[in-house]
Amino acid sequence: MSQINKEMNYTLTNFNKVRIVMVNTTEPGNIGAAARAMKNMMLSQLYLVSPSNYPSAVATARASGADDVLSNAILCSSLEDALIGVNLVIGASARQRNIKWRQLDVIETCSEIQSTIASNNQEVAVVFGTENSGLTNEELDLCSILMTIPGNPKYFSLNVASAIQVFAYQNFVSSIDGKFDNSPKDLANFDDLNSFYKHLEQVLEHIDYFDSKKPKSLLMRRLRRLFGKSVPEKEEIAILRGILNKINPYS
Repeated sequence: MSQINKEMNYTLTNFNKVRIVMVNTTEPGNIGAAARAMKNMMLSQLYLVSPSNYPSAVATARASGADDVLSNAILCSSLEDALIGVNLVIGASARQRNIKWRQLDVIETCSEIQSTIASNNQEVAVVFGTENSGLTNEELDLCSILMTIPGNPKYFSLNVASAIQVFAYQNFVSSIDGKFDNSPKDLANFDDLNSFYKHLEQVLEHIDYFDSKKPKSLLMRRLRRLFGKSVPEKEEIAILRGILNKINPYS
């Protein structure tokens, strides 16, 4: 997919303070896919706790160019080691457990992350468990917040790399300040439009469009309304005038 250009204001601090922690990942392809998802959304801090079959050519292939995220990944022997220096620990889970953790959806979680980073540049870790069973209760004991990603209640089986992609995207959206520039260019003013309507009326008369079933006053009123709703730009009116000039013998 091609890149969409967009004016964005952001600070790299918002991304560098967030680490993704993958615990006991069994499929190296998921690590590579996670790295790709992270790089797309400007995350680079990847921590791997006792992964199986890693390093792996499969992971590198699935990273699809995000090799730097993989090569800089920090391998840890325990989750505790991966959380050293972190101020807020968030555990990803598809379900609530017997003991009630503070639970937020992914949107609320990313708002919490931004608040945490804004407070003295504190660091955040988002922890993802194994493909089959997620995080254990003992691993969740190390977390302050349980993050859920809403989905189909009758079927919710989100791949761990896909879950990281969803989080990374929402974190990106929450971190940037910018919108697509949909503002129009130089709008046609009253003089531009009025001259166009007169020109259009002249052409319609020339081609004998008006008749008793199409009263000129009513039709022109409708045409003014039609073009008025579109809020045309000067350049667009100029194009329409150019077309009319090919018809109007008085041009």
